[in-house]
Amino acid sequence: MNRKIESVFKSKPTIEGAGVNLKRVFGYNEVPLLDPFLLLDDFRSRDPKDYIAGFPWHPHRGIETVTYMLEGTVEHGDSMGNKGIIGPGDVQWMTAGSGIIHQEMPKGINGHMGGFQLWVNLPSTHKMMGPRYREIKKEQIPEISPGKGINIRVISGEAGGIKGPVKDLVVDSEYLDVSMEPNMEFIHKIQKGYRVFAYVIEGNGFFEPENSNSIDREHLVIFKDGDNVQISSGDQNLRFLLISGKPIGEPVAWYGPIVMNTREELEIAFEEYRNGTFIKK
Repeated sequence: MNRKIESVFKSKPTIEGAGVNLKRVFGYNEVPLLDPFLLLDDFRSRDPKDYIAGFPWHPHRGIETVTYMLEGTVEHGDSMGNKGIIGPGDVQWMTAGSGIIHQEMPKGINGHMGGFQLWVNLPSTHKMMGPRYREIKKEQIPEISPGKGINIRVISGEAGGIKGPVKDLVVDSEYLDVSMEPNMEFIHKIQKGYRVFAYVIEGNGFFEPENSNSIDREHLVIFKDGDNVQISSGDQNLRFLLISGKPIGEPVAWYGPIVMNTREELEIAFEEYRNGTFIKK
């Protein structure tokens, strides 16, 4: 059974970090609509004033942050001693777990900067796991063409029998970057019961076979339950992120960069950050 569209949202301008202008696709106000996912930001820009201030040192606990770059670079450093630069096509999959302090400083290439950051919640059993950092280069991410005019980058999960390089995930999730030429059809099977959404990066398309209304760039499509999604491009190229995951189904207590299950756990986290015991050895 094809999944039908549950709802459609347009991303909204917001300011984060030290003054980064970006588009928030979904976030705090949508909890628990997209469980296990908490937030998706679209930080594409061609004006350095939008992003140069970056995201200086700040804490995270209880979540994973996934940064996927299209243009420009982001320089990363964290309290575990990790340092790196991710560029176009690269992915940074960071598990904050019990606590990490890091910074992400974007730099444009010819002024162009572009990418996405997704927050994945962690279940109560793993909120306080040891933090870990994974950097996946463009060359490590497989690209497949299941049909003429369709290209898929498999970051995590599986498409066309090919598995992505990000494995051993706490929350079973799939992250695909799908590009389609005009007048193409894409069908992808997704585990029943999993939450699924698509975010249109470029062009427009049809995200439900029976729906004749096309959905444009910078719009989020949330699907109802079912066996698979069926997506068609119109008279122009279509590119979208297709992300799915197994819901956690637990209470969410969220303030700023920290997401726990209870208000008390949040208060403990911020008190530890203030007194210098936030990072667990």
